[in-house]
Amino acid sequence: MKTTTYYVLALGVAVATVLFLVLAIGALGIIGDGGRPDRIYATVLAVLVLGSVIARLRPAGMALALLATALTQILVTVVALLAGLPDDASVIDVVGITAMYAALFGLSAWLFRRAAAHHSAVAVNGRG
Repeated sequence: MKTTTYYVLALGVAVATVLFLVLAIGALGIIGDGGRPDRIYATVLAVLVLGSVIARLRPAGMALALLATALTQILVTVVALLAGLPDDASVIDVVGITAMYAALFGLSAWLFRRAAAHHSAVAVNGRG
């Protein structure tokens, strides 16, 4: 595959994951029925935005930004679990949802890494 294909796939996975996360935070709820406890997941979005700005949307930097985002997703859930969940929340559901989001952010990071590796190979070899 070409560098642009990996990059577009990575960007598509990242954007779709962010949209699903925003929907989960705002309407569905990750921790319980939604609302105030779910706002802690805005930290994940902040890490992604900050990482993307620092990376200037370059593939190698975006791979690191998405990896940091996946780790932040896990860390935020650990903090939420240690703080205690509302009565209507299931630990299994929260951990499962977290694993899904972390895996999707991780997939995007891997695709960005592939785009970066392919891009550097093109720069060295001069062939796409």
